[in-house]
Amino acid sequence: MLEAIALAKLYGSVPAVREVTFRLEPGQVLGYLGPNGSGKSTTVKVLTGLLQPTHGQVLFEGKDIQRDLVSYRKRLGYVPEEANLYPFLTGEEYLEMVGTLRALSRTRMKTKISSLLELFSLFPHRHVSLGSYSKGMRQRVLLIAALMDNPDVLVLDEPLSGLDVTSVLIIKNLIRALSARGKAVFYCSHILEVVEKLCSQLLILRNGQVIAYGSTEEVRQRIGQSSLEHIFLQLVEDKDVAQVANEIVDVVVSPS
Repeated sequence: MLEAIALAKLYGSVPAVREVTFRLEPGQVLGYLGPNGSGKSTTVKVLTGLLQPTHGQVLFEGKDIQRDLVSYRKRLGYVPEEANLYPFLTGEEYLEMVGTLRALSRTRMKTKISSLLELFSLFPHRHVSLGSYSKGMRQRVLLIAALMDNPDVLVLDEPLSGLDVTSVLIIKNLIRALSARGKAVFYCSHILEVVEKLCSQLLILRNGQVIAYGSTEEVRQRIGQSSLEHIFLQLVEDKDVAQVANEIVDVVVSPS
């Protein structure tokens, strides 16, 4: 369904992403992992058509997305990492704007917005300006905007950021339910425990390059580690994190 082929992006002469290849099929949830600066955000921007790759391709149903971004984006739901919304619009006005841009009929738009605002516990706040929303509330608005047109592919960049415990649990179960309905989910996150529980596929980046890719179980067997935390530390981190933590505590508690 969604495929990256030898994807590369350079900023000047600096490579942000180098030869990234993966395939995401209906019903799969791909966990996209890497430390800060590894190329995750750049990949997300290329997948959503916000950036053009320096070379390589992103294919959707076998076609290069750059040839018809409008048609591709009609099938795509995207939750960016930063919940930057128009502060002077109300939550309902923002979602109506998104629905209009997506060419939803007025009746369908009203029904979807009302139902999703209720389910995401935002209905009482629908006439409040987004500038007054908390970060978690803005994040829920972004999730509604991504879901309201029934996308085939979801690109989620740190979707749990700022959410309370109840909302986190709802989103986890929502991703499972969407996957079970055949939706393809690209899940970019730093939260290893969540990725381990939700994702059927894993891809780990380091310095813009793929260092592990496959089903979650395949990656576990290949690396010889049972937990994703141990896999990530073995592949990505050069430091002994326990030692670093102890050294920090030593400095904190030192009387001098």
